[in-house]
Amino acid sequence: MNSFRAIFTLVALAMVLWTCSEEFLEKTPQGQISTASTQTPEGVENLLIGAYAMVDGTGLDGQASWNNDITNWVFGGIASDNGLKGTDAGDQPEQSFIERYDFNSFNGHIRNKWRGLYKGVARTNDVITTARNVEGLTEERRNQIIAEARFLRGLFHFEAQKMWRFPIYVGDDVYDINDVESTKVPNGGKIWDKIEADFEAAAAALPENQPQVGRPTSFAAKAFLAKAKVYQGWDDSGNAVVAKLQEAKPLLEEIVNSGRYNLTPQFSHNFLVGTRNNEESIWEVQYAVSSATGDAATQGVGLAHPYIAPWGCCGFYQASQNLVNAFRTDEDGLPFLETFDQEDVTYETEYTDPLDPRLDHTVGRPGILYKNFQIHQTDFIRDVSYAGPFSSMKHVAEPEGYGVTGWGNLSANNYRIMRYGMVLLWLAEVEVELGNLERARELVNLLRQRAGNSEDFVPKVVQGENSRQEYSFVNGQVAANYKVATYDDAWTDQAMARKAVRFESRLETALEGHRFFDLQRWGVQSEVLNAYLDSEEEHRVYLRGVTFDAPQDEFYPIPTEAIDRSILNGEATITQDPNY
Repeated sequence: MNSFRAIFTLVALAMVLWTCSEEFLEKTPQGQISTASTQTPEGVENLLIGAYAMVDGTGLDGQASWNNDITNWVFGGIASDNGLKGTDAGDQPEQSFIERYDFNSFNGHIRNKWRGLYKGVARTNDVITTARNVEGLTEERRNQIIAEARFLRGLFHFEAQKMWRFPIYVGDDVYDINDVESTKVPNGGKIWDKIEADFEAAAAALPENQPQVGRPTSFAAKAFLAKAKVYQGWDDSGNAVVAKLQEAKPLLEEIVNSGRYNLTPQFSHNFLVGTRNNEESIWEVQYAVSSATGDAATQGVGLAHPYIAPWGCCGFYQASQNLVNAFRTDEDGLPFLETFDQEDVTYETEYTDPLDPRLDHTVGRPGILYKNFQIHQTDFIRDVSYAGPFSSMKHVAEPEGYGVTGWGNLSANNYRIMRYGMVLLWLAEVEVELGNLERARELVNLLRQRAGNSEDFVPKVVQGENSRQEYSFVNGQVAANYKVATYDDAWTDQAMARKAVRFESRLETALEGHRFFDLQRWGVQSEVLNAYLDSEEEHRVYLRGVTFDAPQDEFYPIPTEAIDRSILNGEATITQDPNY
């Protein structure tokens, strides 16, 4: 398949750069890429691949791969009401601090997130400045290279703006590869305008189609530009910034009306190796794996797999009881928008009340077939008394994609960072705030119709006698009382419509690393997360007494290392978030 060869080609080129030291652009040691060797068409193409190599968060010297993972399962997942650190109390204590909103500027995860993102920024700036001067490139290709680099630069800075209240923006106008002081720029506020400028430039120059998957199209750039505007759509108090949402709407509508994208018929197809780059995909983080190496595979989520064989490591990133309860539905198949957490979805005995079928493609539950491997039970969990009985699963490869390389947990299960379902949800959010409630209902119903596709219901199975991995199907039966329906009554109340759209966003994108940042942009973190803590502490004793303190906890602190290394003429150019 051509797409797979394209992925592997990108990754193979990326590995050429990964094998270089962090200082490969400043030195010319034998066997490594020199500055001179990049001043050619081939050289600048390799520099661009090196920038792509930073997208997944690996490739940073001196860090564990999960510290800076693009899926944000730590910063967007376990810091939210969707996820728990999981495993046991003593493993990865830095994540425990994050889970308990005890953010500090010395946390290695936070430090490496900063280092990784800004190393990615540096690589994009190197591409841009080099491409402008390289001889032998056609002008068309020169412009394409610069556009792809600006797309990536926008992405890296977008991630930084989500993490830190006042990050820095490093553009090619100040970046000088020969001057280590050139990137010591002040952080004077939010950087949305510069992020938008990068995506606007990329959208104007990129083609509608790319010969290789993984390279962004103009529509991918427009989707991220719209996302940047939607992320500015509410102020810190949760009031709609209508002007920004109005800017986002035509971009979102252009994507919807283009006819290029559709929802996959089955929700689960967004989370399988075998259905990567499908009709719902606008841009995916590409992974590749072979029997020889897993270096370009899903290293950042390797720990976030069940504790039982065949994975055996390490039980991180479990689902909260609160999240599981959110998938409860009433007898008509509609969610409990206000009262979802008043009753628990139990696991000790079979739960027979109605459930949204997306639950069992999102969370591993005892008694339910887990991604066609085997029946999930509490032996999937490292310490049930600590973090409960529920596992995450969207990032886990199906059996056909497992065990390709030495550590079987590493797979080619792409991260669908931008998919059409998200665009529909953002457009629904915009329509609610603009007063177009019925259009918002139509958009949400598209997702709910897809969720009700019975071909995607997890089947009922029973445990075999010969091994833990053995099971057999119960003919014609499904694993739970799945019931999901569309909203058929007109939406006439804006507050209810807003709650319904946001609730749908949680159900559709749960455990994909977005939730903490969704609550952040809506201006509701304190309200939602403190209610979550009051409830979840009944199940997780280590959360007792924990509070989310706004405005401090709304963003992460800038790493002390970043501030210390920004000193120019005796003073730091970067200042800490004033709430820390």
